[in-house]
Amino acid sequence: MAEVKEKVQAGQGRYMPYPRYKESKVEGLSEVPEHWQEPTRVKFESSLKGRLGWQGLKASEYRDEGPHVVSSAHFRNCAVEWERCPRVSMERYNLDSNIQLREGDILLMKDGAAMGKMAFVDSLPGPSCLNSHLLLFRPLIIDGAEPSYVPKFLFYFLLTELFQGFIKVNGTGATFLGISQQAIGNYSFYLPPYDEQRTIAAFLDYETARIDDLIAKQQRLIELLKEKRQAVISHAVTKGLNPDTPLKDSGIEWLGQVPEHWEVMAIKRLSKVMRGASPRPIDDPKYFDDEGSYAWVRIADVSASGMYLNTTKQQLSPLGSSLSVKLEPGELFLSIAGTVGKPCITGVKACIHDGFVYFPELSIEPKFLYYLFAAGEAYKGLGKMGTQLNLNTDTVGNIKIGVPKSEKEIEGIASYLDVKFEEYERLISVAQSAIDLMQERRTALISAAVTGKIDLRDWERPETNHVA
Repeated sequence: MAEVKEKVQAGQGRYMPYPRYKESKVEGLSEVPEHWQEPTRVKFESSLKGRLGWQGLKASEYRDEGPHVVSSAHFRNCAVEWERCPRVSMERYNLDSNIQLREGDILLMKDGAAMGKMAFVDSLPGPSCLNSHLLLFRPLIIDGAEPSYVPKFLFYFLLTELFQGFIKVNGTGATFLGISQQAIGNYSFYLPPYDEQRTIAAFLDYETARIDDLIAKQQRLIELLKEKRQAVISHAVTKGLNPDTPLKDSGIEWLGQVPEHWEVMAIKRLSKVMRGASPRPIDDPKYFDDEGSYAWVRIADVSASGMYLNTTKQQLSPLGSSLSVKLEPGELFLSIAGTVGKPCITGVKACIHDGFVYFPELSIEPKFLYYLFAAGEAYKGLGKMGTQLNLNTDTVGNIKIGVPKSEKEIEGIASYLDVKFEEYERLISVAQSAIDLMQERRTALISAAVTGKIDLRDWERPETNHVA
């Protein structure tokens, strides 16, 4: 009990444990409140439904109107984003009567990378049904008897590490991990008395909403900080640091006015723009060596990095690196596939494939060009942004930018942005740490409530939804 009280004080604040506990008969749970019934299995309390193989939908069956078809790709914050769901005809919907949704249904992704992802159906926009790979939980009602559980209580229980850990450990499949309906049906868990479940569910609805509101505010703060950072970078690399400098029209729509003493030029005047190269076939083991001198750069490595690329998941062998493009530390390169338009500077010796371009003769401080690409403004006028942006050596080389004539000014802008970038990174990190802590508290609170670590039987919803 000392451990329970410690957790209550650390993670659940003012809420106290139950007065008496008994030893649990469920793996992973040491004890439960003394008055809770013996453990039951999911299959005894809930009907489990999923789309059968012959019911599989084809893209050609989707319509602009009609019943919604839900998959885990449409889950966000444990709810369904109905506006993103595809539609099917009413005739097709009626063929799948066993997987038509109702309010109060619990949806679980049972396989693949998103295994364990969940959503609760609070309300329906109209007729809706499941897509493949989802499992539906609905209270099992026999001979008109009352259901044994409150759907929202079971939903919160299924979010806990206790259950999520179970499905990960019991998932099968060499390349496509999944858990069977039978395995889930045999899962054992404890159900508190029905009224107690209802109170616990109401408590968690209230408390998680408060936490989610705080998280949303921090997420919005991060978005605003990133927007401000982007604006600071954009202004510095297009207007310089001196607000009193006379300006001239650049003749470039996205660039607008630039300092009068800057020169407007295409990037290819600063350096050739060349493409990376890959040894083929790229999955041949002879091209890789954990002790190799050159890191092998993939799009994912760049997407996960900041300004500098310091680590990658693989190293190339001498043979592999001889068939790629070698970059030394301090060289700028740019992604033109996957995460398109993401700049990076090598922090280590690295090789890049043809999903990147580089600047072998760059005559200015690479960080100036890094910040210009990072601001994103230079891509305006080239077409769609994001993954739809079409970049190659010619399009990158022909981008026109404003360049200070003084190397000292270029270095000054880069140094100024280093400081500002670090300031914004620190503020963003603080906000992200706050989000992480709140998410940890949310998880701990849910687990404590549904596994009987805190006694909520006397809890009453406060009159206001004020968030302190």
